[in-house]
Amino acid sequence: MNMVIFMLTLSLALTIILTSLNLWLTQITPDLEKLSPYECGFDPLGSARLPFSIRSSSVAILFLLFDLEIALLLPLPWATQLQSPPMTLVWTSIIILLLTIGLIYEWMQGGLEWAE
Repeated sequence: MNMVIFMLTLSLALTIILTSLNLWLTQITPDLEKLSPYECGFDPLGSARLPFSIRSSSVAILFLLFDLEIALLLPLPWATQLQSPPMTLVWTSIIILLLTIGLIYEWMQGGLEWAE
């Protein structure tokens, strides 16, 4: 019980100290860019009908896909304790192979090129 109280006190103290440092050290100097209603990088005074590049969304979706892959493969070390570890390895290899084939396809189609 002593250790639990110590850890709670330590985490509370660390949270208060870091929050106080953040509030004390940050510079709050508003400028025209910060006061702008749009923070997406587009000019808010221009036309709303400009063509939108889908490249950033494509890269974001790929990032999320590979992030989910890591979440799927995270319990893999514990899965070797199951009754059939070779089957676990087969399914893991299938997941990695499918994602690798998809990444190569996207790369060959030019979906990862940021600038044209």
